Amino acid sequence: MEKLLFEFKIKPSVDGKSNIMCITSITTETNQTFEIPEECQSAKLHTEIVSTETFKKIKNTLQKRHQTRKVWIALTKEIKDVYVDKEGNIQFHDIFLEEREQLTPDTGSTEQLTKIMEKLLHNKQAPEQQNLSKISEKFVLEKFTKKNSNPDQWIDAFEKECERFKIIEDQSKIEIFRLFLDKSALDWYGSMMIKLTWDSEWKVWKEKFCETYANKGWDPIIYALSFRYKTGTLLEYAVRKEKLLLEIDRSMSKQTLINLIATGLPKFVLKRIDKEGLKEVEDLYNEVNKNEHWITKGTFEKKDNTSSEAKGKLEKKKPCRTCEKLNKGPRYHSESSCWFRTKDKEGREIKCTNNNELETELNQECQKN
Repeated sequence: MEKLLFEFKIKPSVDGKSNIMCITSITTETNQTFEIPEECQSAKLHTEIVSTETFKKIKNTLQKRHQTRKVWIALTKEIKDVYVDKEGNIQFHDIFLEEREQLTPDTGSTEQLTKIMEKLLHNKQAPEQQNLSKISEKFVLEKFTKKNSNPDQWIDAFEKECERFKIIEDQSKIEIFRLFLDKSALDWYGSMMIKLTWDSEWKVWKEKFCETYANKGWDPIIYALSFRYKTGTLLEYAVRKEKLLLEIDRSMSKQTLINLIATGLPKFVLKRIDKEGLKEVEDLYNEVNKNEHWITKGTFEKKDNTSSEAKGKLEKKKPCRTCEKLNKGPRYHSESSCWFRTKDKEGREIKCTNNNELETELNQECQKN
């Protein structure tokens, strides 16, 4: 026997005010462990060990109470005489040390434990398979409708939610996918189920979905870019505009988002916002909130957008005063082009002309007489 494994431990003293370095057990090279009695554990009693270089390192290593460390110490003649007798038994001076029993696992117990673990694992996985409807309630995802302009972005968000809740199997994805489709999309789901069945791969469903609902026109893009404030609060407009823009392009930069949202605000509000101070979309939201009081509650009068043509149309809607005076009923046209006004004017001119002619004739008759 060339070396022994000594276990060192820092223990509290009897009064608890100080610490004591102790040797609690000895292990042989054949993995047999022998416990040292409590009254013999103090390192001061193991003078042969204390005098070694290894103990000095242990003393520097263990500084706190209840710390432990096991180290091999080579057997010199002096150490061997103290811890091993002539027959090879482990001792401490004239006391045989008691061997610690090694717990060997029972085959039957091991099998039983394995079955219990398998059952627990099965029970843990079962709720994920059976309660997909409950899991879907925790998804941070709106149902897919015809209003969604970008099915690719929506399906990517759906897959991220599946990954978050550890829904990995294709069949589980296909099943929970149904819970996020509106009425019209459910008809598509039913036809796909007939064609592909449960045994199909999820990537096939994903490809078919994107091909079916991909909007290949310009309408969503034109609508999102031209969307402007009309009624309601400014913040409602800004949030709605941001959502529309992200639906057509999720990779849009922050500055582009800010610029496009801002351009849809009323001009007199936009003039009150400092462009240089907008680094995040939330900064624009804060500025918008500060200017809410400039907007009339419920409606918004477009002061800057009233054109001369629109004013002309408003004027045309006023009833003609000439027609009203002549009791012709409410007629909507400009007074300058009123037919009755022209006729009345001609009548007055004719009347004036006839009066002048009569006056001239009367004067001539008077001179003859």
